[in-house]
Amino acid sequence: MLERTRAQNPFYTPEHEAFRDVMRRFVAREIEPYAHEWDEAGEFPRELYAKASEIGLLGLGFPEEFGGVPADQFMKIVASQELARAGAGGVSSSLMSHTIGSPPIARAARPEVKARVLPDVLAGKKISALAITEPSGGSDVANLRTKARRDGDHYVVSGEKTFITSGMRADYLTVAVRTGGDGPGGVSMLLIEGNTPGLSRTKLKKMGWWASDTATLHFDECRVPVENLIGEEGQGFKIIMHNFNSERMGMAASCTAYARVCVEDAIAYAKERKTFGKPIAQHQVIRHKLVDMAQKVAASQAMLEMLAWRLGQGESPVAEICMMKNQATQTMAFCASEAVQIFGGAGFMRGIKVERIYREVKVNAIGGGTEEIMKDLASRQMGL
Repeated sequence: MLERTRAQNPFYTPEHEAFRDVMRRFVAREIEPYAHEWDEAGEFPRELYAKASEIGLLGLGFPEEFGGVPADQFMKIVASQELARAGAGGVSSSLMSHTIGSPPIARAARPEVKARVLPDVLAGKKISALAITEPSGGSDVANLRTKARRDGDHYVVSGEKTFITSGMRADYLTVAVRTGGDGPGGVSMLLIEGNTPGLSRTKLKKMGWWASDTATLHFDECRVPVENLIGEEGQGFKIIMHNFNSERMGMAASCTAYARVCVEDAIAYAKERKTFGKPIAQHQVIRHKLVDMAQKVAASQAMLEMLAWRLGQGESPVAEICMMKNQATQTMAFCASEAVQIFGGAGFMRGIKVERIYREVKVNAIGGGTEEIMKDLASRQMGL
């Protein structure tokens, strides 16, 4: 209902639509039937990574020489939005944690490191995660405290990272560290392997995203080979900022799709649930709720697709990316709340999509840059 027909949408080619069909079958077969079970268990099988690799999902946008698959912005939107159809943000976030953990490696690591790490990650044999946020601060990347001092042919890393998606299971951690003085110029990126002596992990319990493992990482004098430096010393902040833009687009696509799931499931429920002798969809107050939800989803999707087109033209609209993330997270919040309200008591029960999505609203409004930080960054780009 909310998706334009394929003939009506100028942004998607037959290749995009063929991949959409593959993704839709994959999600319906491999994720949706188990989403509630995995959420309750607090994890999903590692085998899912290999299955996702087989359909080309894990390799999207990565170099072909390492097992990647060419992909434009719209192919990535298709992937994010089809995954969201399961209404299982915890599965999506951990399954795709390499999309924030591995791009710095693909972009800036030494050739031998790329060749050693990326093929196994993209094949679903190894798990990659990104570690930036610290207990002392999240969005204030320029002031991170985890230190890496040079000692011969190694860096010695000490500090903590927290709220790290795939933090418990990750085989490779892309870690922001301080190798120099204060401010952004002292930040570098290191690839730290999961079996490094001195690394310990604490599992965290969350409001939502139960199926994803989330951890605090403790680095106690971890010795990391110098060749694991990603890019040059002092260039980490730039790498992180580039990574954030991609992450925020992916989150915006997912949040818009989660909102759409809420609308579609609420419509289906409203047609079946009866009060006062008729389906609740026939009550004006419910119909108007559904229209408001659909309107916000349509606006968010249109903004997302136009921004993706601009990125494809070589533009770098940072302010719009920030606003797009907020538009999408706010749309998700509105639609999830209204969907639970329409479901009534049933919406408060675990085991249905709208309840899971409602619990996952806040992590999207915080992760990848809070809504407040997004507004501040956008205002700076606007010269305010």
